[in-house]
Amino acid sequence: MKNLYILLGALLIISACEDLDQTPSNVVEASSLTDYERVLNAAYFYQHSSATPMAVMGDFRADNAVMAEAPYDEFDEFRAGLTLMEDQFFGPFYTGLYKSILSANNVIENSSDATEVGEAKFLRALSYFKLVQVFGNVPVNLVATPSVTDPSILVRKPVAEVYQVIIRDLQEARDVLDATIVNGRASKYAAQGLLGKVYMHTGEFSNAATELKTVIDGSAAAGISLQANFADIFGEANDLNSEIIFATQILSSISDEYGFTEFPGWFSGGDTKSLMPLDSDLTAAFDAVASDTLVGGDVRRTLTIDATQGIGVKWGGLDQDFIELRYADILLLYAEALNENGSTLADVLDVLDPIRTRAGLNPLDHTTLNTQALVRQAIYAERRLELAFEGHRWFDLVRTGTVNAEMGLTIDANYYLFPIPDSEVKASDGVITQNAGY
Repeated sequence: MKNLYILLGALLIISACEDLDQTPSNVVEASSLTDYERVLNAAYFYQHSSATPMAVMGDFRADNAVMAEAPYDEFDEFRAGLTLMEDQFFGPFYTGLYKSILSANNVIENSSDATEVGEAKFLRALSYFKLVQVFGNVPVNLVATPSVTDPSILVRKPVAEVYQVIIRDLQEARDVLDATIVNGRASKYAAQGLLGKVYMHTGEFSNAATELKTVIDGSAAAGISLQANFADIFGEANDLNSEIIFATQILSSISDEYGFTEFPGWFSGGDTKSLMPLDSDLTAAFDAVASDTLVGGDVRRTLTIDATQGIGVKWGGLDQDFIELRYADILLLYAEALNENGSTLADVLDVLDPIRTRAGLNPLDHTTLNTQALVRQAIYAERRLELAFEGHRWFDLVRTGTVNAEMGLTIDANYYLFPIPDSEVKASDGVITQNAGY
C-alpha cells in the first residue's frame, strides 16, 4: 500500500496561508511536537503537486510534445503569454514545493531522528532543485518559522547561491541515510544520485562522476538495477521497481495543490487541450535509430509513442508514481560526465551498452564515434529516447546549451525559464520580481 495514506494526517499540521506560500501562518509551534514523522510525511506529500507541472514543462516546452488549444499552445511559443498558465501549472508547482520546504525545515530544525533529518534535507534539496531549474533565482528559506513581517525572506537569491544550499543538503543527506531503499523513501543513493545530477547542471563534471560512480558501484548491494524489460519500469503495477531510485508516490484520490489533468493524461491525449500531444520530432528521433537494431526496432518506441494516434503511451493509470530518478538516468549522466572529463571514448560508450541492449539496439560503434563531440551527441540522443515523457527534455536542452540547435529556432534566453506566478509577485508587493520577458 502506498505511503500516501499516512500523509493525510500531516495536513492537519502544516498548511499555507493564502498569500505568501513561503511563510505559512498556522504552523504548529515546534515546542508542541514530539513526533516529526507526520511533518516529514507532509514534505513528501507536497511533492505531489509538482509532478504534473514538471512533466509538462519538461516535455511540452521542448520538442517531445505539443499543445493544440489556446492558450495552452503558449508552451510551444516563446513569448510572454506563458503567464496565462499560472493557475494550472506554475502556481501549484510553486506553492507545493514551498510547502514541502517549510515542512522539511520544521523536521531539520526540530527532529532528533537523524534519518528523518536526512530525508528532510533530501526533500528540501529536491524542491529547490526543481524551483531553480524552472524559475532561476528563487527565494530561499531555511528556517521552520520565518518571520511574516520581514519581506527580505522573499527576495530571490542568485542561482549559484541556491545551488550551494542544494549541494550542502544533499551531501549531508547522503552521509546519514541508509543505502537501502525502504518503502520508496529517500535513501543514500537517492541523495547521491541527485547530487551527481546537480553537479551536471552546475558544470562540475569531475564531482558528478565521483558521486554517480559511487551509486553505480553500490547499486547491486542496494537492490538497484536496470529492469530487464523496458516495459516493466512504468505503470502502476511496476511502482517502486528495482530501477526506481526515487519517485514521488501518487494517489489520485488524494487532492493537492494540482487539481487538473494528471501527467499520464497529458501525454496520452486525455485532455482536449492536447488530443494528439506527440511531437513529430520525437517520432523522427525514433525513426533515426530504426536501422541500428538487433531485434527489428527500438523496443522503447512502441512502449513510448503511438505515432498513428499521435500520443504517448509510456505511462499507465493515474496512480502511476512520478519517477524523479531512475538507474538508467544515472548511467546516462555518468557516461556524459566521463566524456566531459576526457575519459577514453570506449570507456564512455561502454556505459551505455546495457541501456541500448535492453532497447534492442546495437552497441555504439567506437570507430565511428571517434571524437568527444560525436560521443556527446550520441549520449544526448540516447537520453532523449530513454527518458522521453519523463519531464527531462527541456531541462536537458537548457543544461547542455543545445536549445536552439535542437529546437531549430533562435530562442530568447529569457524564455529558457518559466514565469514566476504573478500572484506571488503581487502578494509580495513586488519584493518577488518577475522573470525577464514576462
